[in-house]
Amino acid sequence: MGAALTLLGGVLAAAPPAVSAPVAAGASAETLAPTPPMGFNNWNAFGCDVSEALIRETADVLVSSGLAELGYEYVNIDDCWSMRERGPDGRLVPDPVKFPNGIAGLADYVHGKGLKLGIYGDAGTRTCAGYPGSLGKEDIDAQTWADWGVDYLKYDNCHNQSDGSQADFVRRYTAMREALDRTGRPIVYAICEWGQSRPWEWAHDVGDLWRTTGDISDNWPSLRSIIAQNAPLHPYAGPGNWNDPDMLEIGNGGMTATEYRTHLSMWAMMAAPLLIGTDLRTASPDTLAILGNREVVAIDQDRLGVQAAVLEDRDGLMVLDKPLADGDRAIALYNSTDALATVDVEASATGLPAAGAYQLRDVWTGQVRQAGTTISAAVPAHGTVVYRVRALDDPGSTAPLVTAGAALGTLVPGAEGGTLTTTATNRGAGPIHHVEVSVRAPQGWSVVTTSPADQSELAPDASLSTTWTVTAPEGTAAGAHPITVTADYMWGPHHTPGSTTSELVTTVVTAPPDGRRHLGTLEPVRAAGARGPVEVDLSVGGAAEGDGSLITIGGRVHTRGLGTAAPSEIVYYLGGRCSSLTTDVGLDDAATAAVPAAFTVLADDEVVASAENVLAGQAPRTLVADLTGATWLRLVATGSGPAPDGTVVNDSADWAAPVLTCGDVSPDDPVLPVERTLVSFESGTEDWTIANPGDGGTMARSSAFHTDGEYGLQVDTPLSGNWFGRVLPEPLDLSGFSALRFDVRGGATSGTTGEIAVQVGPDLSWCQGGRWAWTGAGASRTVSAAFAEIECPAGVQLDLTQIRALWVFLNGGDRVHIDNVRAAEE
Repeated sequence: MGAALTLLGGVLAAAPPAVSAPVAAGASAETLAPTPPMGFNNWNAFGCDVSEALIRETADVLVSSGLAELGYEYVNIDDCWSMRERGPDGRLVPDPVKFPNGIAGLADYVHGKGLKLGIYGDAGTRTCAGYPGSLGKEDIDAQTWADWGVDYLKYDNCHNQSDGSQADFVRRYTAMREALDRTGRPIVYAICEWGQSRPWEWAHDVGDLWRTTGDISDNWPSLRSIIAQNAPLHPYAGPGNWNDPDMLEIGNGGMTATEYRTHLSMWAMMAAPLLIGTDLRTASPDTLAILGNREVVAIDQDRLGVQAAVLEDRDGLMVLDKPLADGDRAIALYNSTDALATVDVEASATGLPAAGAYQLRDVWTGQVRQAGTTISAAVPAHGTVVYRVRALDDPGSTAPLVTAGAALGTLVPGAEGGTLTTTATNRGAGPIHHVEVSVRAPQGWSVVTTSPADQSELAPDASLSTTWTVTAPEGTAAGAHPITVTADYMWGPHHTPGSTTSELVTTVVTAPPDGRRHLGTLEPVRAAGARGPVEVDLSVGGAAEGDGSLITIGGRVHTRGLGTAAPSEIVYYLGGRCSSLTTDVGLDDAATAAVPAAFTVLADDEVVASAENVLAGQAPRTLVADLTGATWLRLVATGSGPAPDGTVVNDSADWAAPVLTCGDVSPDDPVLPVERTLVSFESGTEDWTIANPGDGGTMARSSAFHTDGEYGLQVDTPLSGNWFGRVLPEPLDLSGFSALRFDVRGGATSGTTGEIAVQVGPDLSWCQGGRWAWTGAGASRTVSAAFAEIECPAGVQLDLTQIRALWVFLNGGDRVHIDNVRAAEE
């Protein structure tokens, strides 16, 4: 459905907390980052695959592409750049294979290009990938980096040995601040503690910028979650002190062009650092065009250094207002929903001066329009419209702002058509004439108007609403399909022709295919919870995507399921093809509610299974729902809150191991997607060994954590880590599978890195994934490596019929538990 958001005469959002004015970090009076830092960091695109050649070639492209001219000046090296151990003098040692000329030689090259070099460190005993950390070594490391000519430090938070208090975070990060100051070299200091200790409250006199969230991922839920967390922190930013919502994913392929434009738009509005995280050497023209948008970058780099205030944040729509040094305002209209939405804000609710009209320049299209009282846009799903706005004395010579909004529900191929509603609205200072709305749908679709689609005149702020019947033909594929809505009109004394177009993306649903499958592998039509997103195969942790642990109910751990915060609702289209749903339900063991919850399964609004009075700590309850003939399936969790002390509680309500059965199947058919357990530790350690015995580590079977059977593997990890696994007596044939997985629970006081490797062929060639998944202390998750991402030495192919050994990497110097090493289909 479409949506509208209007601010009438004032700001509806809660007032931000009062804070002291930010001050420049460090002992020097110089502001090292008067505007948000811009540049490149290798981690998002390359992980540990960093090298001197990559950094040199990226520096070359920054200059040749013109990005350096825009301000992208820092070329930053992330984790995995050093040797695993320090040198005899206690100093960090660059990996001589990756960096044959050392960091100092690389810095000389980068500086010669007119750019600056960044490095990575960690406020713990080890980095996230297990390399030497700087805890207790701050002075020698700071001086080493200064001696090399480093200009920027990203300082991470893994293996931090922390008691979790804010005081400890302040102590650890201040220690490096003071060490950097003692070197006398100006080094921008980026605090990367993931927002755990609310650094925006204390880091303004410690760092130049500070991470406010966990790591970003190249997908829409991650981007949406990070925007929601960082946008409200606008009172804490200012010249030399920046909220950092993490690096850019633009160009890495996991999002649409619309979503990537939102990425840069919202980072610019939030005065965020702009650190490119894609391979610039192979970047497409479209990627370079987004990153190189001068008007958007100018908003980010505006010398006032003000992060945009959130004027409104409701129902997935957000309005932001950012003052600019020349007196203009940047106004962003952001739509995080899955449908086209009209977003409005009255000019009087912003920081704009009172005026009869306003000039609006769209910083993505370059289009200039005039508006009277209301700034508005029909914003596509996941999109953001950013206007640069100023008062306008004479609007008569500027085309008016006209919006074309639309709303259409879910369509079923071949079924009775859905109702499309279009709304053309004149936001200009004068009337428009001869307004006519048209709709273009995909070829073969039927679009029939059921009310007038034209009008002779629209006064300022008046609208023309039209209804249509839209039918998708039989055989239309499930998924998103575009529908274009156009409003044509005449404006001004000479009846100049004008036009505005919006794209509505409608969802076509089809029934699930035959088979028994984990429900979380199907895309819901709608999913919403009280706190954070509905999680797949995890419980809900907080507001961010993927911040929970494996679903655990009454001590039983599940690797499949849907985690929600009640009240919640998840809706699926079945089309009358499915027969049953079986699921366990309960409040997650992480829940704190002392009040009961209820779980209800509805088939076409009829209750077909339910569990009442479910309390935290109870064993899961099993529900079996008859779905025969049902068109729609709804899963509803309710009842959490208020607690006895009067607070409202939205606790973790889990649907564990939900299996949907559709079509003509046998009860003996496997649940899809198929997984094959390779190691379950039910009979002991199953001949697992340690790849590098001299690096330490021990193993023993344990019942303390298990996701398959009754036992798992307890691993006492060395601080710097080791590989645990075994060489197989016979080659393993994993053809037909696409990934390897294992389940892990971090130690009580320290998290662990998780990684997967295999050995293949008669020579036992070592092939390894490039992503080091982090699991925090006490948390649990599934670590996965797709075979497509596992890299082998030059000349070696990953032959899935000749897997000769399985290995997992763990570290942290703590007791970690793992279980259920398996091959999986995707």
